[in-house]
Amino acid sequence: MKINIACPSTGLQKVIEIDDEKRLQNLYERRMAQEIDASVLGEEFAGYVMRITGGNDKQGFPMRQGILTNTRVRLLMHKGHKGYRQRRAGERKRKSIRGCIVGQDIAVLNLAVVKIGDNQIAGLTDDSVPRRLGPKRANKIRALFNLTKTDDVTKYVISRTFTSKKGKEVRRAPKIQRLVTPLVLQRKRQRKALKLASVLRNKEDAAAYKKVVAQRMAEQKEARRSLISKRRSTRRSQKLAAE
Repeated sequence: MKINIACPSTGLQKVIEIDDEKRLQNLYERRMAQEIDASVLGEEFAGYVMRITGGNDKQGFPMRQGILTNTRVRLLMHKGHKGYRQRRAGERKRKSIRGCIVGQDIAVLNLAVVKIGDNQIAGLTDDSVPRRLGPKRANKIRALFNLTKTDDVTKYVISRTFTSKKGKEVRRAPKIQRLVTPLVLQRKRQRKALKLASVLRNKEDAAAYKKVVAQRMAEQKEARRSLISKRRSTRRSQKLAAE
């Protein structure tokens, strides 16, 4: 079994191969997201704690969280499920997937270092790779550099410089997302003012409508009264004429 070990703090990863069945017995029946003592992999990993992040079997079917079996199952999948890509709108398909429990059929097991031990491991913890891309969101930049709301976030954007095909030095930096600027506040005030104006206009329209409805109802009542009075007057005149 191949063990793919990743160290998020250094940005490095290392692949080791273990053929000893006795050492692999300590990994069987473990679930994804479960933390294990890495000393079972070898003496050089003493003091390390690792978390199982996934894996795949010999045929390439990946492990999936939430399927409590160490075998392969066929699930009816749709858009949004891991291990399935929708080809048509509304399409569902039954696909094979590996359970989240480590078994003997696993060919590659992925581990992530949670706690680093005392010994340095070559190719994993003895060096570090700088992050090529930094965060884009304003709050995440503030969290990375421990900034306050008053600090200017634009001065702390992680940019990279490279040479283009034409031999020019080009600097690339991400566009900061969710950055509160005076223009953003102005647009927010404009949206609020438009909303308030719409509410007031709706109130005025409702009041005018009620006024028109009341006027029409009064006109209808007056017309009905005049009609009834006309009928009564005609009946009286007819009675007087008959007498």
